[in-house]
Amino acid sequence: MANFYKPTKKKVKNQSQELHIESLDHHGRGVAKSNGKVIFVNGALADEQVKATILSDKKQYAEAQCTKVITPSPQRVEPHCEHYEQCGGCTLQHLEASAQLHAKQHAVSALFKKFSGLADLPWQDAIDSQPWHYRRSARVSVYDDKNQGLKVGFRQKGSKRIVNIDKCPVLDEGYNEVFSFFRAQISQHRALRCVTHLQLVAAQPQHFVVVRHTKAIPEPLKDAIAKDAAVNGWTIVWQADAEQALPHASYQLENELTLAFGLDNFIQVNADVNDKMLHQAMQWLALNEQHQVLDLFCGVGNFSLLAGTTAQRVVGVEGVESAVQYAQSNAQNNGLNNCQFHCFDLTEPLYKAKWFDKSLDVLILDPSRMGAEAILAQLPLKQFKRVLYVSCDPVTLARDSKTILTAGFSLSKLGIMNMFPHTGHIETMALFERG
Repeated sequence: MANFYKPTKKKVKNQSQELHIESLDHHGRGVAKSNGKVIFVNGALADEQVKATILSDKKQYAEAQCTKVITPSPQRVEPHCEHYEQCGGCTLQHLEASAQLHAKQHAVSALFKKFSGLADLPWQDAIDSQPWHYRRSARVSVYDDKNQGLKVGFRQKGSKRIVNIDKCPVLDEGYNEVFSFFRAQISQHRALRCVTHLQLVAAQPQHFVVVRHTKAIPEPLKDAIAKDAAVNGWTIVWQADAEQALPHASYQLENELTLAFGLDNFIQVNADVNDKMLHQAMQWLALNEQHQVLDLFCGVGNFSLLAGTTAQRVVGVEGVESAVQYAQSNAQNNGLNNCQFHCFDLTEPLYKAKWFDKSLDVLILDPSRMGAEAILAQLPLKQFKRVLYVSCDPVTLARDSKTILTAGFSLSKLGIMNMFPHTGHIETMALFERG
């Protein structure tokens, strides 16, 4: 009988080692090297000597958790939030705020060099943010744990478990009491044990709380909770079905454009950075009455409407039908008759797109984390004079930049936007121009 060799699996649990952290990656993790292997270390900072426990050991890299800081970075600070060590929402509160921006810029630089070969990048001043209470929207989980009781909060770091939150210092201050309020209400009323999530949306002029529940809740109880919630300035919306239409809200830009949106539509979570981002985009593009703009992944018209105040024509394209409907009504309500909006899956072949024509000469891209690879592979990029790429994932930005550069563009401006302070999320704006 033949004997087959079976390699033993590496045991990594509780393995600890001392590491020197060389830099931070684009997730905000410390990067170290040991025996030729890269180790990503959560909770560690550049230039620190740490002790770390290996969590997983793969062929090309390993992941670890910092358990002790032996030599701390001068930029290490005490986290502000009492839940920081458990909650998975923020990952960089232990790094001084301005150093977070520097680390993110360094991470983007490394990715551009890797994907496009560009080393000398045209960095512009970063768009900064207030470090606390910047989030106008968030999703709160509700879970009744048989062993640990009711949980109202956010997911634990590296886990699906829910951490009970008392207060969240990055949330809009209007929601300071939302966790304790719903924990008390759900504990008191068994009929509320079917609540699974709370969607928080601070809009004008209301602070909405969308309560997602899986079973019917008695109307008298809904009325009583809505009345108590109103004392805190919240408008309760009960949602029993994911397909249920939700009411709309709105936000206003600094130039007094008003954009309506559904409570289930995407909007930028940081209102202050969104205003500054739009202002910078229009400065960089320098639009005039001759320009015809194509805005892909346009949402409810965040970039489109502002571009429409200057450009000759704007064509906005979005894959979510409800967002397109809001974009159309937003253009009409703001008196912008030069803006047209279309619902189209931007991964589909471009020949199906009746909205595309050769007169469009400025391209705006604001894709999801997947990036714009599919549509960039099809667009006749050489017809555009400028391409503005707004990215929420530096990896897909660096990857897609290579396609744009290959089409004869130069990268003329690049800047970090601090949309999510104290997290590893990196928002970047890049301007490409034809010579």
